[in-house]
Amino acid sequence: MVEPSAWTRTIAADPEHSHRYAARWRRLAAEGHDLDGEARMLDATVGRGSRILDAGCGTGRVGGRLAALGHTVVGVDVDTALIDYAKADLPGSTWLVGDLALLDLPSAGIPEPFDLIFAAGNVLGFLAPSTRVPVLVNLRNHLAENGRVVLAYGAGRGYPFEDFFADLAMAGLTLDLALSTWELHPFTKESDFLVAIARPSR
Repeated sequence: MVEPSAWTRTIAADPEHSHRYAARWRRLAAEGHDLDGEARMLDATVGRGSRILDAGCGTGRVGGRLAALGHTVVGVDVDTALIDYAKADLPGSTWLVGDLALLDLPSAGIPEPFDLIFAAGNVLGFLAPSTRVPVLVNLRNHLAENGRVVLAYGAGRGYPFEDFFADLAMAGLTLDLALSTWELHPFTKESDFLVAIARPSR
């Protein structure tokens, strides 16, 4: 057992939360909003036909777009309801229920490492404090030798960016680039959002 994430506690208290979350994204898509900003940036960081892990995939919004662009995508999320949406809407990829703090895809029959692992949608901000470093270690352990992780979340979620940078190093990951948006604006001390690109430390 691990300390439950803020998301896990939320859906335990309000099981309909997941369905409202999924409905919101479907509504935004139907209204014509651009929901592919993360996928455009992530697609540009890897070669064609890469193996990508969507860590905290939710309904598969970002991972599904990357799959449509020709990548092999595996998504993992602790929320069973959101995984059900991903499986229904995006059957061409692999969507698994799992806690990132316990991530072990080889035991689930997926031994191949990933060229890219990403966590969008404030996934890191929902993590329980005691699981932050274990999650980062698990992500590093699932990377290919020359793979990269892209991790993004907003300020004000109880996980100061300075703490995240320290945890990244503790987990054996080296920060290559810090940005403040998915549109590649630079990260500064005033930034209220972080997109961090890292690789395994040598």
